Amino acid sequence: MNYRRLLRDMFDAAVAAAAPALCVPKHLPKPPKGRTVVLGAGKAAAAMAAAVEANWPGPLEGLVVTRYGHAVPCRHIEVIEAAHPVPDAVGRGAARRILSKVKGLGADDLVLCLLSGGGSALLALPADGVTLEDKQAINRALLRSGAHIGEMNTVRKHLSAIKGGRLAIAAAPAQVVSLMISDVPGDDPSVIASGPTVPDATTSAAALSILERYRIDVPAPVLKHLRGPAAETPKPGDPRFHNVTNCVIATPQDALEAAAVIARQAGFAPLILGNAIEGEARDVGLVHAGIAKQAAAYGQPAKPPCALISGGETTVTVRGGGRGGRNAEFLLGVTVALDRHGGIAAIAADTDGIDGSEDNAGAFLLPDTRERAAQAGLNLSAYLANNDAYTVFARLGDLLITGPTRTNVNDFRAILINQSSAPNAPREPAR
Repeated sequence: MNYRRLLRDMFDAAVAAAAPALCVPKHLPKPPKGRTVVLGAGKAAAAMAAAVEANWPGPLEGLVVTRYGHAVPCRHIEVIEAAHPVPDAVGRGAARRILSKVKGLGADDLVLCLLSGGGSALLALPADGVTLEDKQAINRALLRSGAHIGEMNTVRKHLSAIKGGRLAIAAAPAQVVSLMISDVPGDDPSVIASGPTVPDATTSAAALSILERYRIDVPAPVLKHLRGPAAETPKPGDPRFHNVTNCVIATPQDALEAAAVIARQAGFAPLILGNAIEGEARDVGLVHAGIAKQAAAYGQPAKPPCALISGGETTVTVRGGGRGGRNAEFLLGVTVALDRHGGIAAIAADTDGIDGSEDNAGAFLLPDTRERAAQAGLNLSAYLANNDAYTVFARLGDLLITGPTRTNVNDFRAILINQSSAPNAPREPAR
């Protein structure tokens, strides 16, 4: 059978489930008596803005910032492209302009905020006393450290003049409605794009602790800021949030369920392992491979033909010098762990179309991947040790390259196990 085609169809269904054109219109609020100002940040922000324009019954204005290459044309909402995952001066300028657009609004006005994954890096407005260069250095170090997204965003909030609820506070007394496409485990609105319109329960002390835990070199001005009162974010219960509504409109679970429908239609019984799986990419790959081998050999926890489906966001602690991406590293970990176990195919890809900072969304593992790797002289374990999964799948022609999808509901993983893959016939349980 064509494993690659089925896996790609499942990925495409997952992405389509979170398409802004599908999920934005049904969550739009009623038009206000006053002005409608549309603001946003993230990899889906431009597509979300276009969906608002196509469905909004009255006048509007605004500005959104998205990653380079992720813009779509809008008539009334300005779209700016900036850098991700490490912020740049363009993102800083866009964030400053977004903050300025909420100044002076009244109770009859509406701020419609469009947020998605990537918004944290794109809303790069440093707090007083913190420079963009400081934020860039800390961001790079965190990305290499293995810190998970919640930890990174805790630090980002406390170094920002706009995140961690500060945008909503600046917009008061206007009504604020945030529509969010979740790319974070647990769909916590305060973590999506570092929650610019959400009260923040984390603390500057927690941010300092995270930097210490991962041994991040912190410039003296940043330390001074984090130890001072200005670093603290507005907290839950703050009355200034009484006119703020935060709504998650698309989630990783939506994407996994859409992919499960495709698997079932193809004759593979789907089993969703979880939508919020975190951990080191190669370790998560090892666990997934173990579950796949158990299913293939014993029909547990699912009987072949079956599809193991999962989402979430893994991390990579960079120790080597290769070209990686967390999804490619996960998949190489699966490949190594499966050894010569045949009849199993898999995909791992980021639903935004970009695996880390590379040009691919992810990669495919096919039943003959190990054989082709051996013929090409690729030592898979060595490449994994060097964080060089990208090179392996590039040389095998098994990268998944989609370009920007203009949405983001985190990573998508699926493992197909065919009936013929079982090395042992299922046995009767011990009595």
